[in-house]
Order: sequence, then structure tokens, then C-alpha cells
Amino acid sequence: MSLRAPRKGENYELSVDLNSEYREKRKDAIKRTIASMTVGRNMQTDDLEQKKLVYLYLMNYAKTQPELVILAVNTFVKDTDDPNPLVRALAIRTMGCLRAEKIIDYLCDPLQKCLRDENPYVRKTAALCVAKLYDLKPELVIDNGFLNQLQEMIADSNPMVVANTVAALTDIHIAATSQPSTSLSDPGIFVITSSILAKLLIALNECSEWGRVAVLNALARYDAQDEKESEHICERVVPQFQHANGSVVLAAIKVIMIHIRGVRREELIKQLIRKLAPPLVTLLSSPPEVQWVALRNINLLLQKRPDILSNEMRVFFCKYNDPLYVKIEKLDIMVRLASENNVDALLSELKEYASEVDVDFVRKSIKAIGQTAVKIDMAAERCVNVLLELIASRVSYVVQEAVVVMKDIFRKYPSTYEGVIPTLCSNLDELDEPEAKASLIWIIGEYANKIDNADELLGIFVDTFVEESYPVQLQTLTAVVKLFLNKPDSSQGVVQRVLDTATKDCDSPDVRDRAYIYWRLLSTDPGAAKAVVLAHRPPISIPRTTVSPALLEELLGEISSLASVYHKPEETFIGRGRVGADSVQRKTTDMADDRFSAQKALQTVAAGKRTENLLDFDDEPVEGHPSGLAATEILSQTPAAANLLSGMSSNPLDDLVSIFGGSSTIHESNAPVGASLFGEDTGFGSSAPTPTVAATPSDGGATPAHPQPQRQEEDLLGLF
Repeated sequence: MSLRAPRKGENYELSVDLNSEYREKRKDAIKRTIASMTVGRNMQTDDLEQKKLVYLYLMNYAKTQPELVILAVNTFVKDTDDPNPLVRALAIRTMGCLRAEKIIDYLCDPLQKCLRDENPYVRKTAALCVAKLYDLKPELVIDNGFLNQLQEMIADSNPMVVANTVAALTDIHIAATSQPSTSLSDPGIFVITSSILAKLLIALNECSEWGRVAVLNALARYDAQDEKESEHICERVVPQFQHANGSVVLAAIKVIMIHIRGVRREELIKQLIRKLAPPLVTLLSSPPEVQWVALRNINLLLQKRPDILSNEMRVFFCKYNDPLYVKIEKLDIMVRLASENNVDALLSELKEYASEVDVDFVRKSIKAIGQTAVKIDMAAERCVNVLLELIASRVSYVVQEAVVVMKDIFRKYPSTYEGVIPTLCSNLDELDEPEAKASLIWIIGEYANKIDNADELLGIFVDTFVEESYPVQLQTLTAVVKLFLNKPDSSQGVVQRVLDTATKDCDSPDVRDRAYIYWRLLSTDPGAAKAVVLAHRPPISIPRTTVSPALLEELLGEISSLASVYHKPEETFIGRGRVGADSVQRKTTDMADDRFSAQKALQTVAAGKRTENLLDFDDEPVEGHPSGLAATEILSQTPAAANLLSGMSSNPLDDLVSIFGGSSTIHESNAPVGASLFGEDTGFGSSAPTPTVAATPSDGGATPAHPQPQRQEEDLLGLF
């Protein structure tokens, strides 16, 4: 007789434990089953904790096996009639979370019963289930009258039922309004009336913190009928500032900022603004992540109401253990709060920050010193003295950031702090970052007539012109031209050298274009060059807001959300709706717009094609040749243009270039372009302060003093 080997393995052990007579073993087995998500038994149990675990398993199981979940429907329906309200609520919540199409039809009858249940816990759970069902099948919710029941539940005697009902109606409202075809008569639109407003204000103080946030968000959407109603809302919401939860506090602040617009009494406005400060200060004692969210929202509030925290500068001083992201936000807010009364304390604090070990924080601190100087005229000299002390430390990144900041101070206060220039120039060797180099070059070029060795200093950058970054090249080019216009006798050689290098050896089209423009200006009309290059620049200032006024008002209505943290509208980072017929229709509209854009592009090409040389401005259209729309019709017959118009172009840029390269239908300029715009023997090589040229592009067919055979590679278009 053969003996069967004992059965072993994890599955067998789970099976035995699931059917064990001991409650703890069964519970432990269910927990292990959920962790592995492989098997599940013993649905019929009277133990609430086990039932919760089994239902949790089913919610995960339904995602992969929706056709098998229908086998558990009878259990759910049965549990909605259980004497225990916790079991009834658990069953209706689980059915709402399964998100399986086959189970939706079985959900309606139990949901109807639970919405009218005698127990408020079941009613508040059922209210949220309606929102989940609307997300799956909106027409089912409307046909069964669930929305009307929710509207009636706003008058419920239990504040938590009211809060969950408001949350459900708000979610349905957001889903309904996200559809492009939604009208104001849509049943899903949640319109808050004066009677609903009164019920929300009554329930506000009795809700949990989540309920208060939902009610406050609904109050923020309400349009007050008159000034009295706005004042009433503000007075009822102000007590929420004392709540321990930061989300409730920010939601209450949002309601105040929205409804304060309808308040006309100055005394009440000042009183409300005064009451905003303590809760905002309290939020800064929260963990770093909550602090950062609070700081981003405070930044927005200060852009609208700068006087909210005018006496609370010290609260924003950085602590040694603050993360970098918190410190940077605090610096920005400190600059916003800076005034003549607290600028000394601010500068002392910023000077301390400049000796920290965190390089990014040090740079931001030095930049804040410069912003303070630009913002407060009376404190500019003190800021400059602090910057000079920092430059004296000879720390590389400190010196470089200080040079960048000094450039902004010179822009704000021209010809005021010229005594600092020798100190800046003496630190030329310390600079290795493009922004710092460009800033010092700008200072040298701007004050070239007052710096004796300006040509030598700029010559250092001209020698390494090709190796420098593009911003440094652009700034060097402009500074050298400024030097030439101020000191033409001593700087002809360096300006000829930099223009020659920029037009022939530089691979940046921006640098080459600027060099050609300067060359043309200097060779034709030095007076015009002075008017352009040495033109008076308006002083810079610190913008009061970082976003447009309209966007600021929109973001203030989104306080305590991601939009107020990112300082961007929500549609820029949150997608809406599903891919369907609407998106296909929009795509068709976009294709029509693309064809129209292509037609406009061809018209532009036709209008501009007559200008072969980018710097020749004297060409005139020949009579009898088409232009504008007529030229577009001719161009559209080419294969490249046909591809563009049909939207079938695989490379639109190449097709546009090929249109330029086609046979010309417009008269092309016959004006010769010399080998050098300045000429060989005249110009910068002569002793005259004003450069002279043998032939300029405006001379038409004038003959150069020393004619050179025209070479295609030296034509401006040839360089490209």
C-alpha cells in the first residue's frame, strides 16, 4: 500500500488558514492573500475586519478580472441590507470603487436605498458613490434622479453628510464643465444659490477638516449678490483662520481674497487684511514641505496685497536647517517686503547668507541685495557698500555674482557709482562664467569714455572672441562698437578686428547678423550708429508682480491648489477629458488652420523673395510681376509649395528653403557687393575718425575705388 506524501506549499497553507476555526489565523491568511493577490476565498464572513480585507482584495482584483467580480454582486447587495451601518456603508463604497461596467446596473437600487438611509454615515458614503458613478456613466446618474437627491441632501441635518454632498456635486460639476459641449442647463452644473449658501455656512463649523475644505471651495465659487452678502461671508469664514490644518486655513484665505473684492468699507477691508497675517505666520512653523506650499501662496498674496505682512519681515529669515527650496522662497518674499524701515536688518541678514557654504543660496542672496538696491533708492549706497565688501573676499562665485548684480545697479542708477568700476575691472581674472563676463564687458562698454584702458580690457575678450560663449560674443561686439563711437582715434584697429572675426569666423547667426548691422551703420551713417548704439536706456525696476494682473486674479481663486504653487493656470499642466470624437474634431480644425498658415507663409515668401541680399533695402518690384496673393498662386504650383499646402510635407523647413532656391519670378538686385563693406585702403585703416567706404549697399551701382571681382562666398547669403 502506497502512502500519499503530505501536501505542502504556500497555497495549501493559505487554504488551510482561510478555513481555520481560529479567527486570528483567518485574518492573517486574508492579509497574506491580499499581499500576493493570487487567491481569495471565504467571502461569506460576519467578521467586519475580515470583510474589509476581502473587499479590498476585490477592488484590486476587479481591475484585471472584471468578468469574475460579478460573482460577488449578490454579497454586496445583501450587505447593503445588513443591520450594521458600517457593513452597509462598506458594501456601497466597494461597489462604487469596482469601476466595472457589468456591475453598474446592480448598483442603482442599493444606492437609492443608501441615499435615504437612516444612518448619516451610510448617507455620506453613498453621496460620494454618486460622484464615482457619474464618472463611469453620467446618463445613468441623471436618469435615476441621483442628482436631485444630492441637491436635497444639502439640507441634511448632519454636517458631514452636507460636506460629502457638496464634495460630490463639485466633482460632478468639474466633470460636466470639462466637456466642450456643456451648456448652463446641464443637470451636472452645480449652481450655488442664496439658500444653499445659508446651509453651507451653517454646516461649515461642524464639519471635519476635509469637509471644511470642500465647503470653503464651494463658497469660493459663489457670486455674492451685493456688498452685504460679501461682508457676511467674510465674517463667517474668518474663524477658520484658527484651524490647526493648513489646508483649511489656505482655503479660508482664498474665500476671503475672493469676496473681499465686493467689500467697499475701507475699515472692514483693513480689518480683514490685518487678520490674514497671524494664520500665514503660523503656517511657517509647519514641516518644510508645508512651509514651501505656504510660501508660494504667500508670494501670490503679497503681489495682490503687499501690506499683508509688512511688519513680519523677521519671520521669513532663513534658519540653518531650512532646505534650499524653502530658503529661496523666503529670499524672494523678503525682497518683496523690503522697505526703508527694515532694509538695514535685511542687508545684515543677506550679508550673513553670502558667507554660507551652499553656492546656490549664496548667489541668490547676492542677487537679493541687488534687487533691494534697485527697489529702494535710499538704500542703494548701502547695498553697493555691502557688495564691495563681498567682492573684497575674493571668493570666485561671490565676485562673479556681485559683478552681475552691479550691472543691474548701473542700469538703475547711471553715472552714480562710477568709483566702483576700477574695483570691478581689477577682478577681471576671477571671471570664468559667461554671465559675469558679459556683465563686466557691458560696464566697460557703457563707461568706455571714462575708462582709460578700456581698449586694452576689451582687447582681452577680442583675442579670445571665437572661444567665448555667444552672450559674451554679443556683448563684446556691442561694447567695442560703443568704444569706437566714443574714442574713434584709438580703437579703429580693435573694431575692425572684432567685426571681421564676427562676420567670418563666428558660427552663430545672431552674432553675424549683429556684426553686419553694426558694419553697415558705421560705414554709412556714424550719426545713426550713435543714435542706435548709444541711445538712452530707461532705468530698470523690480516688477511688482511675476504674472499678469488677469492671471493673478485667476490664481488667487486657486489658492491651496497646484495652480497657486506652480503660479500657472491649471490647464497648462492638467489634461482634461478623454480622447474621442471631440478631440478628432479639434484635430480636423487644427489641420484647416495649418493649411491657412501654410498659405500665409507662402504669401510672405512671395512678398519677400525679391530681396536676395538681406541687407539691400533699395530693391523695387518690377511692374508686371505678381506680388502678394497673386505671387502665392504661382508659388503654390511648385511641388514644395503643394506639399506645404496639402499638409503632406515631411520636412516643412526644407520645402520652404527649396522655394527660395527656385527660379525667381521677381526682379533681383544687380547692385554689386564688394569684398569688404569698408573697402581695402580706406575705412578703419585711415586716420579719419569717421570710417569711409568705397562702396556701400545704398550706393546702388557705384563703382568701388579698388574694384574686386565679386566672390559668391563673400556675399551675405553665401555666408549662410
